[in-house]
Amino acid sequence: MSVAVFVRRIRIAAPAGEVFGWHARPGALERLTPPWAPVDVVERSGGIEDGARVVLNIPLGPRRVRWVAEHRDYIEGQQFRDVQVEGPFARWEHTHRFEADGPHACWLEDRIEYALPLGAAGALIGGPFVRAMLERLFAYRHRITAQDLAAHAAYPGAPLHVVVSGSTGLVGSALIPFLTTGGHRVTRLVRAQPRTGEIRWDPIAGSIEMAGLEGVDAVVHLAGENIAAGRWTAATKARIKESRARGTRLLCEALARLRQPPKVLVCASAIGYYGDRAATTVDEDSEPGAGFLADVCRAWEAATAPASDVGMRVVHLRFGVVLTAAGGALAKLLLPFRLGVGGRLGSGGQYMSWIAIDDALGAILHTIRTESLRGAVNAVAPQPVTNLEFTKALGRVLSRPTLFPVPAAAARLAFGEMADEMLLASTRVTPSRLAATHYAFRHSDLEAALRHTLGK
Repeated sequence: MSVAVFVRRIRIAAPAGEVFGWHARPGALERLTPPWAPVDVVERSGGIEDGARVVLNIPLGPRRVRWVAEHRDYIEGQQFRDVQVEGPFARWEHTHRFEADGPHACWLEDRIEYALPLGAAGALIGGPFVRAMLERLFAYRHRITAQDLAAHAAYPGAPLHVVVSGSTGLVGSALIPFLTTGGHRVTRLVRAQPRTGEIRWDPIAGSIEMAGLEGVDAVVHLAGENIAAGRWTAATKARIKESRARGTRLLCEALARLRQPPKVLVCASAIGYYGDRAATTVDEDSEPGAGFLADVCRAWEAATAPASDVGMRVVHLRFGVVLTAAGGALAKLLLPFRLGVGGRLGSGGQYMSWIAIDDALGAILHTIRTESLRGAVNAVAPQPVTNLEFTKALGRVLSRPTLFPVPAAAARLAFGEMADEMLLASTRVTPSRLAATHYAFRHSDLEAALRHTLGK
């Protein structure tokens, strides 16, 4: 058996115990999984202690394969090892080591000893591919580890108990592991039969389990009908608006009745609030625009009145286009761009205000922890781009031409009213209140953000 060794080290400006603790908490696997190659956790027993196991369904080329790993050689604060019990490698042992470098920093080392199937032939054929895959993977993992630890260190204080609605959505599914690895306790607000650590609510029936909301520190409300699931019929538009206004009002009325309500409610909104503003720059003090999305956002934000009326600090986090390879707008664009048939939409001159997924999570934590913030807060990167600039940047990152524009008429034919409000509208938004409260963006440059989420 031909055994190869891969080693990658990074110095992190945090004590070894804190870095080890981050890896030991729930959500670490999810935070370390790159968005371009998501894995499904089929089964999990324990954490990272000896004997704990995790069963994964992982992507391998066009297929997905079962991978069973067992944790061994656990030394608290210093190391743990993942050993493949079942999976695609002939051998796989991954040792995580944490070495103190003074009281305020440490070295994180990932050492992998692996062997490919089919012996020397497998190593010859697959060896370069696996090595490149590991370099790409651990560059991402180390960057996320260091940045997450720095993000949490920027907000000292006791861990929080946070309730999150919309926990299976694009932002919610990433937010929960971000919070739990930072030491916070998260309770999900769910519509299905609740499990441990969940509270049931039914926005349509108007019911919510009040007891689980008592005494929590913060609520992050992300739930709502997907606005980009298909063409906007009259019925679809009614569901979109109702899901946001009705669900938000139900939640806020419940929070207002609590004996010990949360200190802060962070409620998702969107930059659709501003409507189509051409090249005009807008910020949180700008007037609302016209159109369906602007109407939805106004109703959405107004529905938080029961919470603000009792003195709760309410933040309306107006998200731009959230960029991640794991889903949303970017994921939908990847196939045509990878096939070399991507191009600008309409004239390409319309502005697109975007935010990387990790900054969307960081903005949520920032608004929870920053007591001076209330009302509207734009969750967008500092540098909006035109659709043409976005198209060129994505083409460069994927090393593909972008020669096939989509005429405005074709977009309207395919998507109807949604094309005018979501694809062809121009919204040039600045994050004035995040800037004023010194939020540190991880990704303010579009191309760098795309390279991070796509592993390029």
